[in-house]
Amino acid sequence: MAASDLTQIANNSEAPHQKDLDKCVHCGLCLNSCPTYRELGVEMDSPRGRIYQMVQVAEGKAEISDTYIEHMELCLACRGCESACPSGVNYGRLIEAARAHIDQNIKRPWHVQFARNFVFGTLLSSRFLLSLAGAGLFLYQASGLQKLVRSSGVLKFFGRLHEIEMLAPSAETPFFFSQIGKVFPAEGEKRYKVAFLAGCIANISFARLNEATVRVLQKNGCEVHIPEAQNCCGALHVHAGRKDDARELAKNNIDATLDGDFDVILTNAAGCGSTLKEYDELLEHDDAYRDKSLAFKAKMKDINEFLGSIEIRTPAKPLNMTVTYQDSCHLCHGQKIRVQPRKVLAAIPGVTLKEMALSDLCCGSAGIYNVVHNEMAMSLLKNKMQSVNATGAECIVTANPGCMIQLQAGAKIHGKDQPVLHVVEVLDRAYRG
Repeated sequence: MAASDLTQIANNSEAPHQKDLDKCVHCGLCLNSCPTYRELGVEMDSPRGRIYQMVQVAEGKAEISDTYIEHMELCLACRGCESACPSGVNYGRLIEAARAHIDQNIKRPWHVQFARNFVFGTLLSSRFLLSLAGAGLFLYQASGLQKLVRSSGVLKFFGRLHEIEMLAPSAETPFFFSQIGKVFPAEGEKRYKVAFLAGCIANISFARLNEATVRVLQKNGCEVHIPEAQNCCGALHVHAGRKDDARELAKNNIDATLDGDFDVILTNAAGCGSTLKEYDELLEHDDAYRDKSLAFKAKMKDINEFLGSIEIRTPAKPLNMTVTYQDSCHLCHGQKIRVQPRKVLAAIPGVTLKEMALSDLCCGSAGIYNVVHNEMAMSLLKNKMQSVNATGAECIVTANPGCMIQLQAGAKIHGKDQPVLHVVEVLDRAYRG
């Protein structure tokens, strides 16, 4: 490829910004916080190494090769390096830009491109198709077919399909889609008017978590609105380099909530929350939505962040359970929220928290990472479960649906089949006695 072609690629609008690349001083303090570097010990699979490669592409000294793509895609985008970085490098923005840059400038095999277009362009934004997929998943599980397939061992003849199938989430009927558009009154005195963004896949696989979230908010004096026009937040699209798709979803969510005079806009998914809070970055060049995105960001909070900021109602009866808490990457590293989930757990009578070692090191979930890079994800999960098991806790608690799926698989494979709950579900159980 000619130097002029490389320069043209480097100047592409979605490429990492030079000002962000320049913040990295290559000190290496990020290395030990990087899950892939800890596993492989390969410099090019560390944050510092990946930034070096981005710089080479940005300066026109290297092309977007298969090797470059491999190193960028093997990153979990967990942002653990951001917590370790003394220079304030926004690595999350860099890796997302690098992937968007790749997506703009390579031609994928037709079947891969077709699948990406369907999943990111159609499926995740369609309640009908998600419901259809959820119904199929429910039949597969409820009919006993899943149990039969697993017990037969047939999937072991298809590479890593056995491990990937273990990560299939449950389909929880009735789906939460039926609650979208409704308003739930506060219990007792109304203290807040809140909007709840229910997600996309969560409406199928975490319908009970969404219901628990509504109940907890009602208990704490919130009038809960589930905006009718909401859609997928776009987090999976951003991580996959599909920024244009994410921008359209972002604009729709802004329009669905911003004029509702809400005190706060909430999510119970840490991964979604990071993207929702960064709509201003997605839409910084959109004159019609630049100011709107900033106003949206000012009201956007994770459910733990919100509950940790108010005086929550103390449950009447103790739960009497020992839990350990797994820090969801996009909550602790992306949103810098660590104290609030622990504060909520501490407010529940009878709950004893036993901290695990390396609680903020990625469990390997990372959106769809555990499917497309299953071997690495399962290795990280094994390490995580060693930390979990060492606590002796009877229950694993976290703050992100993706982590819950991963940890549920880990508890079955490497643990004692401990239940995995969201912080909100623990509080809901306490309220319900």
